[in-house]
Amino acid sequence: MQESHRRVQWVYESTSDKDLEDRYDQWAADYDNDLATEFEWNAPQNATDVFIKHVDKQAHILDAGAGTGLVGECLVSAGYKDLAAMDLSKGMLDEAESKNLYNSFHQMALGGSLDFATDEFDAVIGVGVFTQGHAPANSFDELARITKPGGFIIFSLRVDTYESAGFKQQQTSMEESNIWELAEMTEEFQPLPKGEPEVWHRIWAYRVK
Repeated sequence: MQESHRRVQWVYESTSDKDLEDRYDQWAADYDNDLATEFEWNAPQNATDVFIKHVDKQAHILDAGAGTGLVGECLVSAGYKDLAAMDLSKGMLDEAESKNLYNSFHQMALGGSLDFATDEFDAVIGVGVFTQGHAPANSFDELARITKPGGFIIFSLRVDTYESAGFKQQQTSMEESNIWELAEMTEEFQPLPKGEPEVWHRIWAYRVK
């Protein structure tokens, strides 16, 4: 197995936020090369393609689970300028900061309360963070709280995780509770065609009410 594949599996096997944070800190320097080059990671661009259909270029945006800023690169290329980065790993945020894409940086983990004001953001984007062993489905409660009414939460989600990890129930419950409504859901695609062709994602876009 290639070293890049070993690192990805090692991160997936994390058993706690602390474990995940430590492993991402260690992976940060090699992350872009491993994902973009070795795996041909395309979810940031696919999510951005959906994002630009729904979100104004002047929007104040939170990149939740920003990592090294691969999503930020796509958003800035598309004309967005007001970006905040949030990640549980300081090492990953340091890599993102070196790219001069974001206006602020916040070390926080999804799944608990977030230190942001209610209705603080016009939109939230989260790519690659709702996957095996990562942010839980209840993360959406706080993301909806910090997003203005009429704003959007757009994210990638592993198809198998949607069924098995409580996301389907969480997303449906929030629709039924009139917290958000589905604006768009893409077809399934392979986000890691070169590295993990067996993994399939969709991009989801919800409008907060």
